[in-house]
Amino acid sequence: MHNLAVNLERSAALFPTKAALKMGADDVSYQQLNDYANIVAHNLVKLGLVLGDKVALSCPNMTYFPIAYYGILKAGCVVVPLNTLFKSREIAYHLNDSDAKAYFCFEAPQTSADEQYGRIGFAQAPNCEHFISMLASSNDEHALETWLEASPQPFESIARQGDDTAVILYTSGTTGQPKGAELSHTNMLTNAMRLSI
Repeated sequence: MHNLAVNLERSAALFPTKAALKMGADDVSYQQLNDYANIVAHNLVKLGLVLGDKVALSCPNMTYFPIAYYGILKAGCVVVPLNTLFKSREIAYHLNDSDAKAYFCFEAPQTSADEQYGRIGFAQAPNCEHFISMLASSNDEHALETWLEASPQPFESIARQGDDTAVILYTSGTTGQPKGAELSHTNMLTNAMRLSI
């Protein structure tokens, strides 16, 4: 099994109480991160996502990003991280071009309707079936915050081959339309191992 998320499961088994994430005064342990990622994976499977489906992710540098990221990988899906500065036209382009089936989107609660670029872009991507807000709101059918209130259940990462795509990173598009570069589970693991030396 080459699913990159197995590394999180291994770390949770070896260092369950060690801090994996720190944000301000809050710590998230490896076990908590794994539990949260399991919840995300369960919910993605409930939504009908299957092996190899693309899931876009717009989130600033906060704890929700790795929670969603690893949950997507655990479910056997492909992460498509998007720049948080994208406007609706750019979001729609990336959702359509990547053939994303779901979209995790962080938008500040005080954002006005005409500045909710994620929602507007999602509405312009007919093949993207699920909008998953990161923050709970009465307007959203699915929200990461609401999902994370559930009790964690075990979820074994779905097996992938080493050369299966784990992440699609887009070029900046300075000389034309942005292009997606597919990085495999082995690519990502090798890069992580080289950085830890």
